[in-house]
Amino acid sequence: MRVVIVTESFPPDVNGVAHCALQTARHLVDRGHLPLVVAPAGTALAGRAGTGPDAQAPCPVVRVPSLPLPGYPQVRVALPSRRLAAAVAEHRPDIVHLASPFVLGVRGMAVAARYGVPAVAVYQTDLAGYARTYMGAGEAAAWRRIRAVHAAADLTLAPSSASLRDLEAHDVPRVKLWPRGVDTVRFRPELRDASLRRELAPNGELIVGYVGRLAPEKHIELLAGVCGLDGVKVVIVGDGPSRPSLSEALPGAVFLGRRTGDDLARIYASLDLFAHTGPFETFCQTVQEAMASGLPVVAPAVGGPLDLVAHGRTGLLVPPRDADAVREAVRSLLADPARRAAFGTTARATVEGRTWAAVGDQLIGHYADVLAARSRTAVAA
Repeated sequence: MRVVIVTESFPPDVNGVAHCALQTARHLVDRGHLPLVVAPAGTALAGRAGTGPDAQAPCPVVRVPSLPLPGYPQVRVALPSRRLAAAVAEHRPDIVHLASPFVLGVRGMAVAARYGVPAVAVYQTDLAGYARTYMGAGEAAAWRRIRAVHAAADLTLAPSSASLRDLEAHDVPRVKLWPRGVDTVRFRPELRDASLRRELAPNGELIVGYVGRLAPEKHIELLAGVCGLDGVKVVIVGDGPSRPSLSEALPGAVFLGRRTGDDLARIYASLDLFAHTGPFETFCQTVQEAMASGLPVVAPAVGGPLDLVAHGRTGLLVPPRDADAVREAVRSLLADPARRAAFGTTARATVEGRTWAAVGDQLIGHYADVLAARSRTAVAA
């Protein structure tokens, strides 16, 4: 099967869209398929054979010109370019995979329609929630755009039950569930590192961690109360526009910046508890990575975490944007080592079957369904 993956982000970017697109490309190659990635350019070297950030990509990558989003340079927005259409025409795909379509993905949808190629759109970003956060309004307009984009796809894949319900409630047609995988070999409890723990918490404190982008929609400032708990050290992993303000909002917290790969896995395993605060997560991959690392989780009872965290078994779900609830949930788990350990053990067991290979095969099954439906339509015509 020949597949063009049109994605709004791709490594070296560090975010959920980029990671999922990379894992999708890897799995397709592993199964003998022929993917091509089209993504925004980030550096002058991107796209040159054998050089730059794409040298280690599992398949060819075509980069289109882009500009950094004003005020948020970690996010790049693709500019109009003929490269996308040329790449699709040259690759002759059986299907076009649109990863979190917004700008480049919308153009990818149009190109797929022009060539009569079926398109699968992966819903991954809560644009309506972002509109509320950054503009204070515009939620209805965001949903109109989401509906218009995804209604043009042969199939939309939602990462969680909550996202699927939201899409259906806003009249997005042809939606199915497709969750995300987790690398249970990389993320595992055995990587717990005593020397790292001494470095992060020199006075023997229990360590509460957050991993993710440091941006307003994540509401990381809700961990301020956790910073005030006796015998607790808060560790923040990630980067983003909220980094300066969070330094003031979270007194005593340790900021480690962006970490990836085995280094990130070692940090996860060396925590005592993972806390996530974002109320707009369509899936929340960092919660799943924490669970694979054997950690109990505190997360808001909304969006993706509802599918991941079994309240009272693998962690605690709290009302979204409730700082007091976050602090009390963390405090109760840290005060009960046996319960904390039981939650962590169950969390690891819960995600052991959620490999990228397993969910990648599910994705290929969705592709096959779309192609079969197109074939039936063609025969009927």
